[in-house]
Parts: sequence; structure tokens; C-alpha cells
Amino acid sequence: MLRCFWRGEATCQSTFKSHKLIMLQIDPQGMVAASRVQPRRFTIIERSPMSSITGIVVHQTGSSNEESVFASYKLGGNGAHFLIAKNGTLYQTASVNYRTNHVGPLKARCLVEHRCTAAAFKKSNTFPQNSAVERMNKIEMSKSVPIRYPSNTDSIGIEIVGISSLPPGVKMPSGLSKVQQDAFMGEKAVYEPITTAQNNSLRWLVDELISTLQLNAEEVHRHPDVSRKNATEASTAIWR
Repeated sequence: MLRCFWRGEATCQSTFKSHKLIMLQIDPQGMVAASRVQPRRFTIIERSPMSSITGIVVHQTGSSNEESVFASYKLGGNGAHFLIAKNGTLYQTASVNYRTNHVGPLKARCLVEHRCTAAAFKKSNTFPQNSAVERMNKIEMSKSVPIRYPSNTDSIGIEIVGISSLPPGVKMPSGLSKVQQDAFMGEKAVYEPITTAQNNSLRWLVDELISTLQLNAEEVHRHPDVSRKNATEASTAIWR
């Protein structure tokens, strides 16, 4: 597990402004000790120990406030390590010593980066899954970052509060099941813009995590870039 106790100070240049970078202090429980981070740990969303961290995945919650996210986390399902409220308040909701389920089945990075073709993901004796999505994910998970994208097993998740809604003129068809409704929203809905306060907190947190955990700055990704999610999720997130 990662343990970071060193605390130092250096000048860091950001795209937006020059600011002081203070390496985070992370206690043995994997919790950040910093005045800007409020601890709201939900151990129920933590899974197996995370032996290495290779990247960060940025999300939007699909909800209007942090309280609804906290209520969801109490049920023990999916969740991320950090949450940023509309006013920029930053919460740590899970220990960075443990993985959480915040990333869906991985896209093939080699396809996106034009290093392979779809033929590499056809059904085989080694990967016999009938679902193409499941098969691609299994193949990707046999690789390591940066050959594949960061996943649940080795990434920190940052959720940003923000709702998604159908744009003007688009209506939910009647008679759809809950699964069909969710699929329709996933395809047609648009996430609201991230606030300036949220982006300020996101930049600070990403900078600190990259510096403290010695991460590759190129391994910070929006959720829909690494998995099959609504393309507008976190599209207005700015961290550099």
C-alpha cells in the first residue's frame, strides 16, 4: 500500500496561475491530512487493497448535491475516493489504500491510439466471452498501464457533483423499462457545466496527487474516455 508522509513545498506553474504545491500528507489509513480536504470516509464502498496507483479518473455524479451521493455510498455500491461539491468543497470518501468501483468496462486504448485493429478483440479460446464489451475489458485487463487505461484496480476516482438532463426537445419515450430508461439517458442526456469553484478544487487535488504519488500527468482521464459512458460526463472538467 502507498504511504506518504513527506511534506515539502515547491513552486508549480499551472495553465491558469502560479500556485504553491504542498505535497499531501497521507496517513497509514490512506486518508489525506489537509485543510482543503474534509474526511467523509465510507468504508462500505472500499474493496480490495490497491497495491499501486497508476492514474486518476474524473467523473460527474449525475446528482444535484453531495448529500445524495453520501446517501448512495451508504448502500455500499459504486463510489470514488474523492467528491467535489458545487461550491468546491472537497471530500475524501474512501481510503486511497483501497480500490473502489468507479470505472466501467475498459475501452481498448490501442484502438483509440491506433496501435491495433478490432480484429485483436475477436472471440478466441483464451477470451471466449460472448459479450464484446466484456471480452474487450478482459483483454485490456491482461495488460498494464500505459498500454491500457487505468482501471478500478489501480486508479483514484474523483467525482464532481453535477446533474445530467435531457436537452430541450428530447423526451423520454413512454413504456420503457428502468434499464431502457437508464440507457436512453446515458445516450441522450447532457451533464451540466462544472463550476469554477469545482475546477479550482479539481486542479489543486490532481496536482497534489500527481506530485505526492509520483503519477504520470498523462494518466488523468475523463470517465467516458476510458469506459463506455455518456460523452458529456466531465467534459467541462479542467485540471491543467
